[in-house]
Amino acid sequence: MNAYIESVIKNVEKKHSAQPEFVQTVREVLSSLSPVMDAHPEYEAADLLNRMVEPDRTFSFRVVWIDDQGKPHTNTGYRCQFNGAIGPYKGGLRFHPTVNESVMKFLGFEQTFKNALTGLPLGGGKGGADFDPSGKSDREIMNFCQSYMSALYRFIGPDCDVPAGDIGVGMREIGYLYGQYRRLKGVWENGVLTGKGLTYGGSILRPEATGYGAIYYLQEVLAHEGEDIQGKTIAVSGFGNVAWGICKKAMQLGAKVVTLSGPDGYIYDPDGVATEEKVNYMLEMRSSGRNRVQDYADKFGCQFFPGEKPWGCKVDVIMPAATQNDVLMASAEKIVANGIKYYIEVANMPTSNEALEYMMAQPNMIVAPSKAVNAGGVGVSAMEMSQNSERLAWTAEEVDERLHAMMKEIHRASVECAEEYGLGYNLVAGANIAGFKKVATAMMEQGII
Repeated sequence: MNAYIESVIKNVEKKHSAQPEFVQTVREVLSSLSPVMDAHPEYEAADLLNRMVEPDRTFSFRVVWIDDQGKPHTNTGYRCQFNGAIGPYKGGLRFHPTVNESVMKFLGFEQTFKNALTGLPLGGGKGGADFDPSGKSDREIMNFCQSYMSALYRFIGPDCDVPAGDIGVGMREIGYLYGQYRRLKGVWENGVLTGKGLTYGGSILRPEATGYGAIYYLQEVLAHEGEDIQGKTIAVSGFGNVAWGICKKAMQLGAKVVTLSGPDGYIYDPDGVATEEKVNYMLEMRSSGRNRVQDYADKFGCQFFPGEKPWGCKVDVIMPAATQNDVLMASAEKIVANGIKYYIEVANMPTSNEALEYMMAQPNMIVAPSKAVNAGGVGVSAMEMSQNSERLAWTAEEVDERLHAMMKEIHRASVECAEEYGLGYNLVAGANIAGFKKVATAMMEQGII
């Protein structure tokens, strides 16, 4: 590894030892950049990497809300505006008990490179709160969203920072957040949030976008290997918007998702989540607030494995689509033992570094990184921003066509960057390098700031 990269990683490990998620993703990204740094000594001369791993700003704030019994509760809200070199900060809001500063920084760092990969002028950011929406009433969630936005609204805007949804933040929450923003600002800046409802500036296909984009990326990988997606079996984790989009598009293209997972375990459906009834039932499961994947097994009569993850299933493709560190070393060993060729990350950092390195070292295995695979969501968010700016509403066909083209381009750029530096068909390194080069060029051109 390049000596400068090693020194930056050690500095991050020392400085942020209490932030393991952030350290993990910095190590994963920077370890791919040795050939780039060797070819560009000017980056080290400008100390580019130490500047790049430090967020522009990260802040936290108190969020007080009232439950249905009139009792006040206090949570911590966050926003990490990580890098704005190529455009306004862009990244989701996550409401989940695991949210902390380390999670926000790792997600913001990843988002910086993901957004650069799209080819769109977007910087990277992330936000959220350690609030658990599970089991809360609509009024309680509205109260929380309004309180959260009351603290955040001063620091965001269409040309500054444009949040979106993430885990725990869907169209309902975005609506409550935007309503409060509009109330506080007294202006119609619907470009300040993406993932909105269609009645006030949202983009059609946005809920499906990340899942659709992941399948489009998988198609490119399969085509590179001379294969087709039709007939492929896919193991997916999660059952939220992303998994739902994967199931819908896979079904349309003749593949079938055979697993879904939740906090309670996973289901195995050998017939696939491959009918309109089954795909639509995923929406019911999510809106119920029960957060149980067992409901699917009970309804459709398939197997349920309590407390387990689906990574021991023998399928053609693995697509972890739930949350970070979902696939650890023990799971990676099961995946390799089953002879699975395609490991396609969808969630942000779903794989530990140890597990990722182990699978990448397998000669007959192809690993694709989440920052490339899940970029469809932010891509359609950017399309929403364009439609808001131009007061337009594109059709589903127009959005889908642009999304498909963008995912093809992300795959192409990743392949070309890996090949440029003699790394072969290394999609992980290729994506890291492609995203880095765009951000690095912008930072160098703007001076040392």
